[in-house]
Amino acid sequence: QVQLRESGGGLVQAGGSLRLSCVVSEQIFTYFPMAWFRQAPGKERDFVAAITWSGGTTNYADTVKGRFTISRDNTKNMVYLQMNSLKPEDTAVYYCASTSKTGISSMYGNYNYWGQGTQVTVSS
Repeated sequence: QVQLRESGGGLVQAGGSLRLSCVVSEQIFTYFPMAWFRQAPGKERDFVAAITWSGGTTNYADTVKGRFTISRDNTKNMVYLQMNSLKPEDTAVYYCASTSKTGISSMYGNYNYWGQGTQVTVSS
C-alpha cells in the first residue's frame, strides 16, 4: 500500500523556521507531482505549494510566496517544505499529497494520495 509520511512539524516562535519532510513509499511517485496542503482548526484544507516530478516548476499560495520553498529529492523519494519567517497564521496541520491524475495543481480534489499530517504551531 502506498504511503506518504510527513515529519518535521513542531512548535516555533514567530519569525522562526521549520523544514517539513515527506517520504513516499513507492518509487513510482518520483514521476508524480507533489504538494503540501494545510488545515487549521475549523477551516478547509488549503493549498500551500506544489512541485512537478522533475522539480522544474513550482507553485505557491500567495500567503506563503517568498517565505516557503518546496523541493524534492527523487533519489530518496523525499519532498521538503522549507518554511521561513513563520507567522501565527501559519499554524495548521500540514499534509503531503501526490497525484496520479493530473499535472501540477493547487486543487485539493486533484490529489489522490495523502499523508497523515504533521502539526505546525507558531507562537506569537
